[in-house]
Amino acid sequence: MPDQPRDAAEQGGATEHGGATERGGAAEAGGAAQPAAALTDFLRRFPAYDASAIDALRATEYERLDRLGHTYLDCTGAGLYAESQLRRHLELLRDGVYGNPHSQSPTALAATELAAGARSAVRRFFNAPDNEFEIVFTANASGALKLVGESYPFAPGGVYLLSYDNHNSVNGIREFATRKGAAVSYIPVREEDLRLDETQVLLALRGAGRDGPKLFAYPAQSNFSGAQHPLEWVAQARALGWDVIVDCAAFAPTNRIDAHAIGADFIPISFYKVFGYPTGAGCLIARRETLAKLRRPWFAGGTITLASVQEEEWYHLAPGATGFEDGTIDFLGLPAVTFGIEHVEAVGIDKIHDRVCALGCWLLEELQALTHSDGSPLVKVFGPKDGECRGATIALHLLDPDGRPYDVYDVEAAAARERISIRSGCFCNPGDGEVAHRITHDDMERCFSDPAAAMTLLQCQRTIEDATGTVPNTIRVSLGIASDFADVHRFVRFAGSYRDRRQG
Repeated sequence: MPDQPRDAAEQGGATEHGGATERGGAAEAGGAAQPAAALTDFLRRFPAYDASAIDALRATEYERLDRLGHTYLDCTGAGLYAESQLRRHLELLRDGVYGNPHSQSPTALAATELAAGARSAVRRFFNAPDNEFEIVFTANASGALKLVGESYPFAPGGVYLLSYDNHNSVNGIREFATRKGAAVSYIPVREEDLRLDETQVLLALRGAGRDGPKLFAYPAQSNFSGAQHPLEWVAQARALGWDVIVDCAAFAPTNRIDAHAIGADFIPISFYKVFGYPTGAGCLIARRETLAKLRRPWFAGGTITLASVQEEEWYHLAPGATGFEDGTIDFLGLPAVTFGIEHVEAVGIDKIHDRVCALGCWLLEELQALTHSDGSPLVKVFGPKDGECRGATIALHLLDPDGRPYDVYDVEAAAARERISIRSGCFCNPGDGEVAHRITHDDMERCFSDPAAAMTLLQCQRTIEDATGTVPNTIRVSLGIASDFADVHRFVRFAGSYRDRRQG
């Protein structure tokens, strides 16, 4: 795509919709209808979209998208930052002097105040009251999960129970569990919609882990399929003696999280998923009484009140969050967390949710309506097929007239040439991918048969495809705070360009 904004037909000008561009619409066989008619129909069906608000947001905070001709559809991979976030952070750094907060100097106290402000903003945004929760700053959600895994009191007789559709950072905790003698058990997702069956979940919660610590982990929203799971399971699990991790990394960017209402013991967050910047900050929202049960395998600078080299056991771990924040916290980056939260609050997380849900529902409908000339489907969606209890993260294949997937990497490259950012792969979510593509135990064994040869993901995918004909790879499209109708309309037209395209 040339280095210009989208053309007038797609970008449009001011209309009666408060500056919204009239573009997009009901799907035709080869792609969406003309943009003006499509937008009119979309706004009629989805009034919660609030076209004037997103147009204003795109023109002020995210104008670089249209100026540079980008269609950004990888919001589950990373959120986008607003210009005001960068401006406020730059002004703060330029006009202040901040030192390592482990001191009482004026510059150290100034840095301590900034960190306290960020912690307060996180508490407010996620409704995590101080008397119930600690806010532990980490590098990202994976770092937050590692803190739990390495410190949780797994033991023989205990169990780590988790759903198939967890991110690998949640799957990886099983290594800590097995090394301490605890059992590991998975709850599968259904093939037809990649959802967890509530009956199976409750049976597993009632039947597993009777004699030791029990930890249950599941995502509020799958980062593969967008399927959302009931947060009510937290209270049911805790009533049965479980500690609970609810991974909210994919859920937080477009959904309100009320930590007090959810009641989970651990909620990991990556801030760049929510508001794009900074990329090196996350947190663990942890129940105070559950955090106190964790036993860290080491100590570090900043995590202790006192240590001595004269006896191995002479050290005192700092209480609360401080004992889990290794080294010096990102005291210059944390103010950007405050600015990001304040930006999302100003836009309105509920408004973001409604707008993204509208776009996601329309996109799902349009993609599934695309067909080849002979009536065969052009798109296969993995996961929920409608907008009920799902986020705007859509996993899919583009299919040729014979029902064979077009090469996923070729599709991603073709989209990139048009400056459309999508993602391919398994998205660090092997469970959803294996179920979606019907990858059996024997199929996966081919990728692990030689322990000395560490296969890459691409090598494993090609090995399985060559042996079975199954394509264990996926395209993912995901929407976020800055997504607008032109973005989803443009992707539908891109997908429609594969109509009747034969493969060699």
